[in-house]
Amino acid sequence: MKCPQCEIDLKIAERSMIEIDYCPECRGVWLDRGELDKIIERSAMVQPAQSYEDRPRKPYEPPRGGHYHKKKKTKSLLGELFDF
Repeated sequence: MKCPQCEIDLKIAERSMIEIDYCPECRGVWLDRGELDKIIERSAMVQPAQSYEDRPRKPYEPPRGGHYHKKKKTKSLLGELFDF
């Protein structure tokens, strides 16, 4: 199948048993019927991990933040699916 934008052959990647067609040139993503529903179902089942900043603090523990610490970005199911 060709990319509707670039006319280049689409590549197929399989992530979490879902086939995703993508264009290596423009990075467009195309899903077949039912694949978006599968992604939505799986993302609803996955609960995000609690980050360090969101967890309860002990009374003696100083708050983190400011310009010294960067907040860690947790990976999501969608980020893993569309990471080509």
